[in-house]
Amino acid sequence: MLGNGRCKLTCIDGSKRLCHIHGKIHKKVWIAAGDIILVGLRDYQDDNANIIFKYMPDDACFLKAYGELPENIRLNEGIGGLDEEDEGGVDDYIECEDEDIDKI
Repeated sequence: MLGNGRCKLTCIDGSKRLCHIHGKIHKKVWIAAGDIILVGLRDYQDDNANIIFKYMPDDACFLKAYGELPENIRLNEGIGGLDEEDEGGVDDYIECEDEDIDKI
């Protein structure tokens, strides 16, 4: 987060963009590191975008199960991105269960 409703993020295509949080979700939705969000690219600026939606962990699991997200994406991993548990023993990232999802 950079302040004033702006943040810097890394997109799935590997490019880093400066994003502005849309006014509709500016004070209603908290965005943290590791969240899956939907951005609207600007036609006239390639390195800028608008954040228009934040996916909840369950929704992100459905997106990954339906093939909308690449397989190498780990969901809700936080800042560290480690597969191991922290020293406190708390595991912050969500594991998706493929058993409950009907694949198309």
